[in-house]
This record gives sequence, C-alpha cells and structure tokens, in this order.
Amino acid sequence: KPAVNDLVPYEPGKPVEEVQRELGLERVVKLASNEGPFGPFPRAREAIERCAGELNRYPDGGAYRLRAALAERLDLRFEEVAVGAGSDGLVDCLSQAILDPSDEIVCGWPSFPSYAIDARKLGAVPRLVPLRDGRYDLDALLDAVGPRTKIVYACLPNNPTGTTNSRAELDAYFERVPDHVLTVLDQAYLEYIDDPDYPDGVEEYLKQGRRVVVLRTFSKIYGLAGLRVGYGLAPAAVVTAIGKVRRAFDITTPAQEAALASLDSPEELARRRELNAQGRIRLDAILREHGLDPVGPAVANFLFTDVGGDSRPFFERLLREGVIVRPTHGFGAATAVRVTVGTEEEHELLSAALDRVGETALTG
Repeated sequence: KPAVNDLVPYEPGKPVEEVQRELGLERVVKLASNEGPFGPFPRAREAIERCAGELNRYPDGGAYRLRAALAERLDLRFEEVAVGAGSDGLVDCLSQAILDPSDEIVCGWPSFPSYAIDARKLGAVPRLVPLRDGRYDLDALLDAVGPRTKIVYACLPNNPTGTTNSRAELDAYFERVPDHVLTVLDQAYLEYIDDPDYPDGVEEYLKQGRRVVVLRTFSKIYGLAGLRVGYGLAPAAVVTAIGKVRRAFDITTPAQEAALASLDSPEELARRRELNAQGRIRLDAILREHGLDPVGPAVANFLFTDVGGDSRPFFERLLREGVIVRPTHGFGAATAVRVTVGTEEEHELLSAALDRVGETALTG
C-alpha cells in the first residue's frame, strides 16, 4: 500500500559479527545502539537458566507475574500496566490502537524514528517539531497540535541527543495540552538519571490524572536488549486497547523471567548508574579532544555530536578501524552521529581509532 511503499525503514546498528566478517577484523567495539555495556544482572542470568527446560511451552501471553510485580512496585493497579517487545513494541501498539488514516502525531525532531514510522504505516501524519538548543521544545509541540492530533510524544531524555527537559517545563506542558491528546512520555533511560529536577512520569503525571502513557524498558541499564521487554504505565482503557492489538506471546518466557529477577537488585542498578556517569564524562572528553562538540547536557548513556557534513563517511572510517557508532540519518540528523557510553577499554579503543582516522574523519 502507498503508506508502506514510501516508508524509510528503521536502520539498526550494525552487529559486531557482521563487521568482523565483512572487514576481517578480530576486535570490534560497538558503541552504536545505546545498549548497556554489561550483560543481564546475575539474578536475571540465573532466572534465564532456570526456565530453559520449559521453552517447549508457550510463554504466559498476559505476562501476569511481571505485570503484577510492576504494579506492586509502582503502586498502580494491575490494569494500568502493559508490556511489550521493548518500549518500541508499545509505540507500535499505541499507534495501531489509536491512529486512523489522516490522524496526526506530534514529536520533536530529531528524535526516535519509530514515532513517525509507526504513524506513517497507518496512513497517519507525523508533525515533526525542530528541537530548540538540542532539547524538546515543548511550547512548539503544543503549537503544532491540531484537531486531528491523537498522540504527542515527549522523549525524555531524547534519543538521539541525550538531553532532557525540566520538571517545570513538563508541568507547564501538561497544564496546556488539550484533553483530546494522549501524551506518550518515553522514559526509556530513566534509570541512568540522578537529577532531582528530572520528573517521574508515573508519580507526577499518571497518578495525578493526566492523560499520559509512561514508557520504560529493561533493554538499557538492565542489560536485556536481546530479550525485548518493555512496559507502559497508562490509564486502564489505554492498557486494554494495547492488549487488543499486541501480538500473542510476544514477550518470551526468558524475557519475562529475566525482567522479574532484575527488579530486586538496587545495588547493581546504582553501580551501573555511577559507572555510566563516569563513562559519559570520559566519552565527552574523548570526543572533544578530537574536535567534536557533543550536545549537552546529556543525561543518558550516549552522546550526540555533529561532524560538519554527511556523517556516513565518518561512520565508515571508524568502522574500518573496528569501532561502530551510529550515523543518525534515520533520526533526522544526517550530519551527526550518536555514540554510546561503553567500558573504559572501549572508550580508549575509540580514542585510538579517532587518532588514526585523524582530521579526515571530520573533513571528508
């Protein structure tokens, strides 16, 4: 159909194995996909092993235990918790459940591509609002809302820029947003942030009766990106609508069990948050030492920087040196790259690769 023919599909980061095979490299560092540099929590690994003998059985299609645990932890009703194949899977479900052809969504740009892609698949129209100083311009988002607007996405922190908005800015947004609009507050990187001015979407908006869906995920700090499990907190009617369009059995048994086991490891969560904060400082310094100027202040587990021209040559040169970063053409930023915070060793390998490619990386 025309809506699909005209789509530019989401472009995932290159897998390490593919780069090794294509370029004949033994050591490849992936700093492209905002994955955490560590694997699952120890308890999650154990949970995955325990359920291996039952993988001949279908998973719990309703993810009852996981939803119940999240509801209890967040002091919500069971009916206010939805699960999906990553928070991205919930964006797809929300689009299917809410959007008709010619309806509109509003989001900042550059931002997470699925907001616009999933709308276009259904014949809906994305209204893309330029960022201001590298951050979501919430006033301009409101100005873009019209009678056909069904969803406004607020990606905080924003992917790919890593920036966020203050509590006061978001409070002011919710005071003005029209009643016919569902706001989707994407907090996929929540656990990395240790800033008292960063709002908790559940406590401060959902529980206060705002018409909002709060998205979160186990893909990032919890180290479960390969299992695809995210969740949304929302009014019960929205959760019911998501359940009507969600694919049966899309959250596997290992994903459900690993997510459950990850909920009770506050020490490991704090350790990873602190290591990420330290690593982000070092990554910022490396990029600046090599003539780049990352957008900030960044608060998640990645940095975003313009390279002064089409970023694909920069990406290709680093790729040949064994470092994968993310050109952000699909995010609406063709002259920039996104670089994920890694380990100390991975950062130093990036620095050495930038030394080797030298000024040609920026000048083409």
